Amino acid sequence: MSARRDTGLTAVLAGARLLPVLTVPSVASAGPLADALAAGGARCAEVTFRTPDAESALKAMAAHGGLTVGAGTVLTAEQAERAVAAGARFLVSPGFDADVIDRGRELGVPVVPGIATATELMGALKAGLETVKLFPAEPLGGIGMLRALAAPFPQARFVPTGGIGPDLMPGYLSHPAVLAVGGSWMATPGHLERGEFAEIRRQTAEAVERSTP
Repeated sequence: MSARRDTGLTAVLAGARLLPVLTVPSVASAGPLADALAAGGARCAEVTFRTPDAESALKAMAAHGGLTVGAGTVLTAEQAERAVAAGARFLVSPGFDADVIDRGRELGVPVVPGIATATELMGALKAGLETVKLFPAEPLGGIGMLRALAAPFPQARFVPTGGIGPDLMPGYLSHPAVLAVGGSWMATPGHLERGEFAEIRRQTAEAVERSTP
């Protein structure tokens, strides 16, 4: 794989510091969810490919127009193709997979691979990817782990995700190597199943406020 810098991701996220990570159980929730997130001040969102309706939900949210929507839990090149066809502006994977990265590049969208070790981070950097997802961030050691990885790799930028809630988010965002923090607490499957879109808007607004420098 030839090295190539991932200069597109920062432009796609457009300075967003908060990345809501969404597991959408039903496409019927997608429109109201997009409305609630946008009303709360979110600028982007990641729809995970973990449910049967994920592709349709992503398509509906991408059509909303108020959010930059990407696909998460992208495990294969075929999923990458489906996600981009549905409107994904970026792809996120829980691990490092060369096929997903190559297909994303062929399709013209940034890819954020998951890494959990220095070895995996070196592989991402060698592939020209400077932005990675530290996953699962909290089980790996949290902000301490992030500092340890960032020190020898000053060119790396991180999107830590996994076990991060509103109280932990500011600590991560205070580190200069963190591009954005991914989290699901603003819009959980429980919120969606109960139709609690006002609560999603409230939680999102609070998170956006806390993420603003």
